[in-house]
Amino acid sequence: MKKLATLIVAGGAVALLVAAFAPAAAVDTYTVSATLKNNTEVPRPKGATFARGMFSGKYVEHGKTATLTWKLTFSRLTGKAVAAHIHAGKRGVAGAVLVPLCGPCRNGQVGKVTITAATISKLESGAAYVNVHTAKNAGGEVRGQIAAKG
Repeated sequence: MKKLATLIVAGGAVALLVAAFAPAAAVDTYTVSATLKNNTEVPRPKGATFARGMFSGKYVEHGKTATLTWKLTFSRLTGKAVAAHIHAGKRGVAGAVLVPLCGPCRNGQVGKVTITAATISKLESGAAYVNVHTAKNAGGEVRGQIAAKG
C-alpha cells in the first residue's frame, strides 16, 4: 500500500511539472486593412469622383471563430453612409455580404464583431473586401480589398 501511495504522489508531481512547462495554447492575431476607393467598386458608382476611405482592424482567433475589432473612415461620399459590410469576393468581383459592419455609419466608426472560420479563410486568402453604401450608390460607393497579416 505504501508503494502505491508513493507512485500516486510521484505521478501527480510529474503531471504538475509537465503542465507547468507545457507551452500555452497559441493565439493567432491578425491585422486587416483596406484602402477604399471609388474606382474599385463594382458596379462603378455615380458621382463619387472624390470619395475615399480606410478600413483597419485586428482579429484574434479563438477556436473556430475570431473577434474582429475594426475602424472605418470615409470622406467625400455623395451622401450619408447608409451601410458598410465585409463581402466575399476577389478584386473586381461583387460578392455576398459576410459581415455587416454598420448601418447607418458615421466617419470614424469603430466596432467589434465575431467572425466565422469561413470569413477568416476569405480574409486570409485575399478573397474579401469592405465597402460603404450610400443612397445614390446602393451597390457601394467606395471599396477596398482586405489584406490580412499575421
